Amino acid sequence: MSEPIELNEDQQKKKLLILRNLQEALGVDKLTKQLSTGKNIHIYWGTATTGRPHVGYFVPMQKVADFLHAGLKVTILFADLHAFLDNLKSTWELLENRVIYYEHVIKALLSALNVPLEQLHFIRGTSYQLTEAYTKDLLRLCGLVSQRDALRAGAEVVKQVESPLLSGLLYPLLQALDEQYLKVDGQFGGLDQRKIFVLAEEQLPKLKLGKRFHLMNPMVPGLTGSKMSSSEEDSKIDLLDKPDIVNRKIEFASCSQENVAENGILAFFNFVVLPIVHPNPVVLDGKEYSNFEEIQADFLKEKLSEAALKSFLKDFLNGILAKVQQECESAHIQEVIEKGYPKTPKLKGQIDTGEVENGLNQVEISRSNGGTTTGFEDFEIINSPQFSEKVKTKQPLKILYRISTKGKVHLGHFTALLHLQRLQLAGHQCSILISDLGGFLDNEKCPWNAMEGRLEYYEQLLKQFMEVIGLKNVEIHRSNVHQFNEDYTLDMYKMVSKVTRDASALVSGNTLATHLSPIYYALDIHYANVDAVLIGEDYRPFAELSQKLCKSLGFSLQAALIAPNLNGMDGNKMSSTKPDFHLDPLDTANQIKKKIGGSFCEPGNLKGNIALELAKNVIFPMLKNEETILIERKEEHGGNLSIATFEELESLFKSENVHPSDLKPMVTAKINAIFEPIRKNLSQAQTKLLSSAFPSNKGGKKK
Repeated sequence: MSEPIELNEDQQKKKLLILRNLQEALGVDKLTKQLSTGKNIHIYWGTATTGRPHVGYFVPMQKVADFLHAGLKVTILFADLHAFLDNLKSTWELLENRVIYYEHVIKALLSALNVPLEQLHFIRGTSYQLTEAYTKDLLRLCGLVSQRDALRAGAEVVKQVESPLLSGLLYPLLQALDEQYLKVDGQFGGLDQRKIFVLAEEQLPKLKLGKRFHLMNPMVPGLTGSKMSSSEEDSKIDLLDKPDIVNRKIEFASCSQENVAENGILAFFNFVVLPIVHPNPVVLDGKEYSNFEEIQADFLKEKLSEAALKSFLKDFLNGILAKVQQECESAHIQEVIEKGYPKTPKLKGQIDTGEVENGLNQVEISRSNGGTTTGFEDFEIINSPQFSEKVKTKQPLKILYRISTKGKVHLGHFTALLHLQRLQLAGHQCSILISDLGGFLDNEKCPWNAMEGRLEYYEQLLKQFMEVIGLKNVEIHRSNVHQFNEDYTLDMYKMVSKVTRDASALVSGNTLATHLSPIYYALDIHYANVDAVLIGEDYRPFAELSQKLCKSLGFSLQAALIAPNLNGMDGNKMSSTKPDFHLDPLDTANQIKKKIGGSFCEPGNLKGNIALELAKNVIFPMLKNEETILIERKEEHGGNLSIATFEELESLFKSENVHPSDLKPMVTAKINAIFEPIRKNLSQAQTKLLSSAFPSNKGGKKK
């Protein structure tokens, strides 16, 4: 065990001043060590700039006063981003004025309490919470914290409902992360913040972001007995309330001997009055009191009257509030108050979160274009007004294919490019977006330390695919170019304030990161500024949620072109993370042969036949005009077959004129013919490309 830390007399006085009247303190040993070294200790307290500050602020401000008297550097954080995201009820203009008012009135309050302000600093959350570094650390934290732990951490400060908003789950993580970006040694807050503080102590060190001490003041009841709240008029006394209003609210306040725990009048004497007047006593009913225990004991014994307590409190509060209000009489501050808290606030229009529109059917598409091809005939469509209008007016559309870097590139990605090629031939402008966050947020299938390497790997393989099929003039973009811009990040916070935990649970897994996966999909599609996105059937819920979120925020809507998923060799959707069953362009020819050879292909059975599916979705779509597919057979089996259409092949297989032993070799040869130039072109760079995209994990634990 380490030796106990010795403090000199001055340091001990500072420690007692810092810790007095707290309900609980975590990490006192860290605080003690810092005091012993003479470090300039830095602590912060945060508040969301929503309702107007009230006399309940006396409690934390009294502790802020203690910290400043003890020589600590104190930062007060105005959580304007949190306030803005509170159901998006406030405009930035309102919040700008509220922040100005908060800073002014808090300074006035502390000055009225004779507190030195030299070591007091103010900062807005938006000054750093929208930066790339902060957002990256938030996402990394989301990859560590389960939605259950996030819900538990915010249980005392976030409204609890059956399916909370996703923003409420992020709230504790944001507050924890603020410690790092404010560069503080500790955080101060109410006892209701305890679980958030514990989350910070447990999780931040995992990201090597340090561990702080945490100080908590008790939760002081309001004048009506419950927690004092900005939204409950009778429970609070506004800092600008005039004496007659203050007197009336105190007169009607609960001051019961039966329930001392919810007696707001007594609580004020304990946590506000006595610390402020110390070392002087207070005089009640002609008797001097220097500590709360004496006041409470005499009150319970009916030696001290309710009237005496209330009378003193009226004079005490009105005396301090008069000083505060004097500082708020300027025309500038009055204008700030009027703009920040208008008597008739502008209400936002009702948000339409209705269902997404039904897709256009193929008859409507054909009729809209006079029977000519549009390129959309092979897709199921989730419609949008923009898409419909352009189809009806025969305008070319912008189509995006978004890929998440979850694992290895495979033949399923190749079929998507074939779809893009057909769309391009129909006159549409196509592009590709590679999302590294899409891979990370899905249970870290793309580890954080592999994101850049994974982007490069995907881009190189996609370019090779495009070379094979002759697909040109299709730009490939990387999502990391824009996904950490301030506007993008702010829109992310807007979206999480509009979607519930249950609605965002589209990816299996326990972490908060999985809930952000559909959010970043929606943002990528929105910021790509396209008319439609090409997706597989498994991404249908993403497209539907994306439209709802964009609709709720007044964004333009993107249609979705839904293509059937290409199945892997196990009969399920071909997946980047199932290498034994997907067809990788960097597999050897023998590996491709073995995988296809082991797939289901029963004679005469068309259902679930993998080799037939590969022929339908890969081989025949690559045929040029009048080209055919040659199936080589021995003469005793009928000789070679030249087949022009998939329907012909299907019919021959069903009638058993083509057998699995004929079909699988043809399919294997064609797939290897696609992959062979890719293997050759990347033979020199393959090792470096793969090691960067899929770095070894020596510790056996995700980075």
